[in-house]
Amino acid sequence: MKRLTIVALFLMVSGLLFAQRGEPSPELIGIDSAQQQLKEISVDKFEHEGFWRSTMSSDQGYVTSRLFSGGPMGKEPIPEEEGMDIPDRFVLGTRVDYLRRGHNSFTIYPLRPIPVEGITKTLSMWVVGRNFNHELYVLIQDFFGKPYEIYMGKLNFQGWKKMTVAIPPQMDDGLHGVVQRNYHYNYQMGIRVIGFRIDCDLVETFGTYYIYFDDLRAVTDLFAENNRDEDDMTDGW
Repeated sequence: MKRLTIVALFLMVSGLLFAQRGEPSPELIGIDSAQQQLKEISVDKFEHEGFWRSTMSSDQGYVTSRLFSGGPMGKEPIPEEEGMDIPDRFVLGTRVDYLRRGHNSFTIYPLRPIPVEGITKTLSMWVVGRNFNHELYVLIQDFFGKPYEIYMGKLNFQGWKKMTVAIPPQMDDGLHGVVQRNYHYNYQMGIRVIGFRIDCDLVETFGTYYIYFDDLRAVTDLFAENNRDEDDMTDGW
C-alpha cells in the first residue's frame, strides 16, 4: 500500500512539473483559492507616440524608439474588447547602434509607471527578437515601490513571438516575494510596470540591432477589486 501511495504521489508531482514547462498557468501561481476572478487585460498597446523612451550608456552606443504600423498576425483579441473600437494599429520599435563590443544593455521605459489592476499573475507581450542571443527583462515595482527585474527569455527567434512570464507570488508573511497587497490597505494593490531591459550578448554587440514590441497584457486576479467596501474611506491625502 505504501508503495502504491508513493508511486501515485510521484506521478502527480511529475505531471505538475511537466505542465509548468510551457506557458505559466495563472491558476498555479501563488495560493490557489476559490476566491479568484482571473481575467486577461491589456496593460498597454503601444499606441501613444512619445510615451515610451529608451536609453543606454553613451559610451556603448545610441538608441532610439518610435512607433510603426504593423503587428503580429496570430494575435487573438481580448474578448471583452471586441466591438469597443480600441486603437491597435502600431507597435513600438527600438534601434540600437553599437559603438563597441561589450556587455552592453539598454532600457525602454514609459514616461510614468503603468499600474496593473488586481493581483497580477502573469505578464505577456509580443516581441520581434531578430534571432539574437540578447535577453529580455521586465522591470516592475511592487506595492511598496520596491523594484524587481524579472527574466522573460532570450530573443533568439525569428518574427513575432508571444513571451510570457509569471510574477513571483507574495509570501504568507506579506513582506517577502513580490508584494502586491497589504492587509492594512484594501483600496490599493498590484504592481507597476516601469520598463524593459535588454542585456546584449557580448559576441553580438556590433552594427545595428532592431527590436519591436506589441500589446503588453496581464492575467490578473480581480476578486479583491470587485469586492471592496463601497463605503470605505480612501487614504493618501
